[in-house]
Amino acid sequence: MNLQRLNRQMLGKLAVVTAAMFAFGYGLVPLYKSICELTGINVLALGEQTIPGERAKLPANTQVDLSRTITVEFDANSRGVWDFKPAQRSLQVHPGELTTVMYEFENTQKRRMAAQAIPSYAPQQAQAHFNKVECFCFNQYTLEPGEKKSWPVVFVIDSKLAKDVNTITLSYTFFEVGSGTPPAPVASVKAAPLLGQGS
Repeated sequence: MNLQRLNRQMLGKLAVVTAAMFAFGYGLVPLYKSICELTGINVLALGEQTIPGERAKLPANTQVDLSRTITVEFDANSRGVWDFKPAQRSLQVHPGELTTVMYEFENTQKRRMAAQAIPSYAPQQAQAHFNKVECFCFNQYTLEPGEKKSWPVVFVIDSKLAKDVNTITLSYTFFEVGSGTPPAPVASVKAAPLLGQGS
């Protein structure tokens, strides 16, 4: 009889502990969010603060140079029988601004292929200031016959880029792996005719 009473008491204590653990786990998320908002530890919590009738305002990115606008042109070259092109030919960005552009690819061959892209920049000095956060050129891809892909290029242009550079051309050459890596494309410069030469 005494043993049964002890068992019931133990069972009651275990039930109370289980309920307390469940309540603690359930309340942990709002508690964590409240602590983060009070201390300012979690910046993501700022994005969830809303004012009635207004959209949430995030802190401005002070690294964006709004006083400058740079035109970025996108180019695509193929070393093979497939379609490869940017979704848009150009856009205007501010230095320090995170920007995403898409490139589209289609394997028009009747066989599987492995391919990779290599980038180049014009003017050449822009390369050191063109920072790619995400790029399909980081990897090789295997594509089935007729397979289509869309890949992002996420980039930021460093505000230390020379002030006289107002246009950057980002060019990709897509080549089949195993066919020999082509040299990076070089922006062509048309030579001016020499003085004294006839037409």
